[in-house]
Amino acid sequence: MAQLREITAATLREWPLPQPSFDGDKEVRGHILVVGGAREMPGAVILAATAALRAGAGKLTIATAASVAPLVALAIPESRVIGLAETAGGGFTLDAARKLGELHGKADAVLVGPGMQDEAATAELVHALLPRFAGTRLILDAGAMAAVRPREPHLLEETEDRAHFRFAEPVLLTPHAGELAHLGGWKKEEIADAPQDAARRAAAQWNAVVALKGATTVIAAPGGTLWQHQGGNVGLAISGSGDALAGIIAGLAARGASLEQAAAWGVALHASAGEQLSIRFGVLGYLAREISAEVPALLRTLAPA
Repeated sequence: MAQLREITAATLREWPLPQPSFDGDKEVRGHILVVGGAREMPGAVILAATAALRAGAGKLTIATAASVAPLVALAIPESRVIGLAETAGGGFTLDAARKLGELHGKADAVLVGPGMQDEAATAELVHALLPRFAGTRLILDAGAMAAVRPREPHLLEETEDRAHFRFAEPVLLTPHAGELAHLGGWKKEEIADAPQDAARRAAAQWNAVVALKGATTVIAAPGGTLWQHQGGNVGLAISGSGDALAGIIAGLAARGASLEQAAAWGVALHASAGEQLSIRFGVLGYLAREISAEVPALLRTLAPA
């Protein structure tokens, strides 16, 4: 069985993030594409995109629902914002895949999912994006993770326990126990009782890096390697917190971190931000929008000596 690696400050200092040269421009720092949001939830993509910039990405493009694109553009003036046609259920039409495909080779990392509705349409969009962004670091969050539950028979593989989908190239998935149970058809209680086994099983089955979120977060790579992080506080269990985490991870990936490294660093930074905020505001009551502002100072603190 693969060794379990604890994610600590020492671990991170021994696993430094890619750093741009002192004269590097915004292209060198990485271009992140964030796809998400909906008429009813424009805030999620704003939280994620802001966090990606706070994590050090140099260039930001947001693709969101056409109905809220002007609002998002005003909220994040640092970004380019693309409006996408919407389905009746609050997702995006498949024409979005063609439009976003034009960014292939320009985006260093792609985050899909924050605030997206219409699970079926979102899963179809992800499958349409996969070949268009082959070779690009891809992070699937929230509704975008439904891509592992495809409805098209030609996307299924029969195994002993159930039909399932496998990514041609590893992507990063960020479920909590309830989401993982829904995605895999497993029992939430079993996942909670044995998170390491659950994360490893999911990673191997889907050919994905799986960051199973919780009070103790377990990260599993397809090859069986495991990382574990304990920290943060209950104040992080708040609306929008997962969007901020996904954005931090995506920003690190855009800078050149591998999916495993981006997940490990992202989880630790997110937890440490919660600890810092609890000092000022108390454990309960700080907001998800405040998490990402803590990240730049934490990155400096955790830099190699």
